[in-house]
Amino acid sequence: MVYKFKLVSDEVSNFSREIEIDATSTFLQLRNAILDSVGYTKDEMGSFFLCDDQWNREEEITYIDMGSSSDQDVWIMEDTPLNEFIEDEGQKITFVFDYLTERSFFMEMKEEIVGRNLSEPICTMKRGTPPPQYTPIEEFEKQIDAAAKKQMEDLDLDTDGLYGDTDYNEDELGSGFDELNYNN
Repeated sequence: MVYKFKLVSDEVSNFSREIEIDATSTFLQLRNAILDSVGYTKDEMGSFFLCDDQWNREEEITYIDMGSSSDQDVWIMEDTPLNEFIEDEGQKITFVFDYLTERSFFMEMKEEIVGRNLSEPICTMKRGTPPPQYTPIEEFEKQIDAAAKKQMEDLDLDTDGLYGDTDYNEDELGSGFDELNYNN
């Protein structure tokens, strides 16, 4: 059986890829097919996350065991066949290709092709230019700062008189300090 996946990016609206891969292939083979299809190097960490219908991350399949606690199952790409987790058309997955910035491709299993096998995964459709593999750290920090500023504006908090107020008013401390006896 062959799985057909479609992947898109939230960074580039006209970008997509379709990859066909044998259901018995591993997540590592899927990772490599994705990276080849977009022209990225294979020297970075990455993880797949199985998602629910709203793209909430659930199970993680990681490139290497990163020392998670012993009470959690650890799924390694090289050892995990796709058909162990992918069962239905419509299964949603994210592939995090940039750990530092949490940049991801959003994937969906579009079709199960029964009665067909593939020895190697193939990219059957390329549309658009993928986002760059790396985001310069300065640009990433600007994006984080802008997002934080927008969140603060959206909260519309009255911060007058909060931390950092340079005017000192002894009455704000109350009279409780007067009653303390430091000579036990």
